[in-house]
Amino acid sequence: MSDLPRLELRQLRYFAAVAEEMHFGRAAARLHMTQPPLSQTIAALEELLGTPLFQRTKRSVALTPAGAALLPEAQRLLQQAAALPDLVRRAASGASGLLSLSFISSADYSILPPLLQRFRARYPQVQIELREATTDVQLEDLLQGKIDAGLLLPPLPEKAAALLEVRPVLSEPLIAALPEGAVRKRGPVSLKSLRELPLIIFPRRIAPAFHDTILSCFRDAGVTPHIGQEAIQMQTIVGLVSAGMGMALVPQSVSNLKRPGVDYRRLSDPAPAIQTSLAWRRDSPSSVLRALLELLDEPA
Repeated sequence: MSDLPRLELRQLRYFAAVAEEMHFGRAAARLHMTQPPLSQTIAALEELLGTPLFQRTKRSVALTPAGAALLPEAQRLLQQAAALPDLVRRAASGASGLLSLSFISSADYSILPPLLQRFRARYPQVQIELREATTDVQLEDLLQGKIDAGLLLPPLPEKAAALLEVRPVLSEPLIAALPEGAVRKRGPVSLKSLRELPLIIFPRRIAPAFHDTILSCFRDAGVTPHIGQEAIQMQTIVGLVSAGMGMALVPQSVSNLKRPGVDYRRLSDPAPAIQTSLAWRRDSPSSVLRALLELLDEPA
């Protein structure tokens, strides 16, 4: 094993040329060299490996069993070595590598699918690792360097804002998710007309600003909501609405989550816009992440 570091790609390239041509003269011509240094290199390789690789006569050249075993491995190594410059260039440009991306559940019904489709079409060699996580979990993962970027709900707490960059990617209004039949009239609904329904909402620690925005909608409408249930994931909240447990205020894109027993309605009250943003560490983003950011700059 101590001799293996001395093995050179040049020796393997010379060996493969002779093995493929089965003639030292033709192999030397193919390599644009004279025959004596070629023969010397093969002899040095055989000495390094401790076994003959060719059976030579004045009229023929044949591979020994050791040479036959070495040939496919040598060809594989030479192909890999030839591909290294392109591999490095693609990695430097963001065309290959690994992108670790987290997302809040509502992004799965809006920005995430088309973004992934565009990115996959542009960079098919990039491996994408997806994790669904709430905003608070994403912030911890970003600060600890466990993920490259996250689709989350701003604004960020002061500690995170000092270390992270944020780019808005989607703005959409809040709408009401109601149990089917809770409101008979068609069209937008007012929060006052829904005041008897328990509110289903996520714990404030998950996304404090979003939580406060929802409650401020009720406050501005002169309604004090009764919080009936708390749930972390948006699909769970919609599932509880479907079960008749209450109503919820959700980003408009969540209406793409079709559940029996759920009636999505626009609000007649002023509906604040909810931002979904991409966040990442500002210290030296990876080339793959830079490729994603450049894609976001392009029109969809």
